[in-house]
Amino acid sequence: MLDRQPILAHPALRLRPATAADWPSLFAAASDPGIWAGHPAHDRWQEPVFRAFFEDGLASGGMLVAHEPGGAIIGSSRYDFSRAAADEVEVGWTFLVRRHWGGQTNHIMKALMIGHALGAVGRVMLMIGETNIRSRTAVTRIGAQLDPRQSWVELSTGPVTHLFYTIDRAGFAAGPLASLWEQRLS
Repeated sequence: MLDRQPILAHPALRLRPATAADWPSLFAAASDPGIWAGHPAHDRWQEPVFRAFFEDGLASGGMLVAHEPGGAIIGSSRYDFSRAAADEVEVGWTFLVRRHWGGQTNHIMKALMIGHALGAVGRVMLMIGETNIRSRTAVTRIGAQLDPRQSWVELSTGPVTHLFYTIDRAGFAAGPLASLWEQRLS
């Protein structure tokens, strides 16, 4: 059984279960419109839209917040089974503050979450908005493969087609995230 509320750590990043008390810090991190400019939910920087995202994340039972080594909250992600197939979990609904774009932070976050998940399930699924080119590019760079499944999700901006990408144990072990997973802190 997958523990969807783990504490996962790497020298450059710590993930822990989200709580209602994280609202002010997480909203402060998410309130930059530039984070969401290329995202299908491009209005997620607005308080009522982000509030719905936050509440949905807490209700999922798998939302994690990301911290820098100094303790500042810099984003979130989550585990979710609602759209996953058998022996699979979704990792996604991820965002990071822009100062962590283009570096290793997203790769480390995905390495920790996917490595942890693959200890309990055979495959991880990542669901990406069809028009979200930045995220689609990022998941292919970590070794995820496009899957034929699609889903339609109603966001604050309207219905959005989501594409599915998957990574299994063999793909993870042979891919660029394996070395980051090996650097995790016990």
